[in-house]
Amino acid sequence: MKPLLLRGGTLLDPSQRLNEIGDVLITDGAIAGVGSKLAAPHEAEVIDCAGLIVSPGFIDVHCHLREPGREDVETIATGARAAAAGGFTAVCAMPNTDPVTDNQAAVGFIVRQAQRAESSQARS
Repeated sequence: MKPLLLRGGTLLDPSQRLNEIGDVLITDGAIAGVGSKLAAPHEAEVIDCAGLIVSPGFIDVHCHLREPGREDVETIATGARAAAAGGFTAVCAMPNTDPVTDNQAAVGFIVRQAQRAESSQARS
C-alpha cells in the first residue's frame, strides 16, 4: 500500500483539541504524521482536501438496520454501506427488529450478516 497524503484539509479532532488547516500522512494504513505542509514521500498519493473536513471516523450508536424482519426497508449490508459512505466507521444496531434481537441466536445471525457485508464490501 503506497503512502497517502491528505493535504490542506480542516483537521478536526475534538479528542486532541484540534481544529486547524493541515495535512495528514498515512503510511501502511496508520497515521504517520499530522501537521502543516508535511513532505510527501515521492511514491505517495496526494489528495487535495482544501475545503474538506478530515476527522476520525464517526460512530452511530443508535441506528436501525431493520434486519431481521424488515429487509424490504433495509438490510445490514445496505445500512453498513450507507453508513460508510457518510463517514461512519462503526454502527451500533438497535435491537428493535422483528423478531426482537433478544437472544444468542438472533445476535449470532446479526454478527454473521455483518461479517458477510464486510467481506462482500472488501471484494468490491
